[in-house]
Amino acid sequence: MLRSVWDQLCSVWRDLLGRTPLRSHDEETPIAAGLHIALVFNGGSGGSPAARELTEALEAYGAKVATHPFDELEQIDLGRAQRIVVAAGDGGVGPCAELAERAGIPLALIPSGTANDFAGFLEVPDDREAAVRLAVDPEAHTRTVDLCRAGDRPFLNAAACGMSVAASENATPLKETLGATAYAVGAIQASVSEEACTYRVVVDGETVFDGPAWQVIVSGTGAFGAGSRIEPASEDDGQLDVTVLDDGPRSALPLRAWGLKRGGLTEQDGVLSFRGRTVDVHGAERWNVDGEQVDEESPCAFTLDGRIDVVAP
Repeated sequence: MLRSVWDQLCSVWRDLLGRTPLRSHDEETPIAAGLHIALVFNGGSGGSPAARELTEALEAYGAKVATHPFDELEQIDLGRAQRIVVAAGDGGVGPCAELAERAGIPLALIPSGTANDFAGFLEVPDDREAAVRLAVDPEAHTRTVDLCRAGDRPFLNAAACGMSVAASENATPLKETLGATAYAVGAIQASVSEEACTYRVVVDGETVFDGPAWQVIVSGTGAFGAGSRIEPASEDDGQLDVTVLDDGPRSALPLRAWGLKRGGLTEQDGVLSFRGRTVDVHGAERWNVDGEQVDEESPCAFTLDGRIDVVAP
């Protein structure tokens, strides 16, 4: 009888507040009771209505939450934080991953961008409530991921120069109306308007490519552009994967896009692959790094900078 009444109360509570209480086996203590979380919120100040709503959602499971705006990342005092939760798109995850690596604590994700490639790669739920439940669960599984660096900028997925930069720039004004589809539209526009450029790629001190190419991609996880992926990049093998799309015919670019989306890109003729711990790319000064447009002096140096544990299903 008591159990039935409790279940009914929980149902009413869920209907009113839109969240399911995640509790320990004794049904009394919230499962995240006492877990200290540093929430990094990208999209306004830490006191914005959206930030307060997310803070309250985490606190509903018993977590003790200190909320910080993303633009104050370098000044964050983690205090007693046992986990960093980042609510941002792909471009905001890398800097938070660097913070987590320095502190030696796990990183959890609340997908809040357009493509959310990193979250998708780890199969973190798109549903906000499900992502919150996962982020606060102290017994949640974690996956180890290499932290990569393009010059001074940390990243996790991929950095690309050449046509990818133009594709991302084209997509930016379309995101609000088209969502993740904006990336495909931007890529189509770039494939028509852009020209191949000359690059020199050095891996572990050896020049592996020197010539014209449509783009050069340096990968960590390899998650790239609204569900695309560079294969066979691995997130925890201590290697950077380099993919060069040489200056083959423009008519072959749709095939390259298909390979990115469906797999098999690196098996295509005209696509070169290399692996190493350090990569220098000469000839490019503008990069798309995890979806963010970044200016880097040529040559841009890519390195590995430790590993982080990321909460995942």
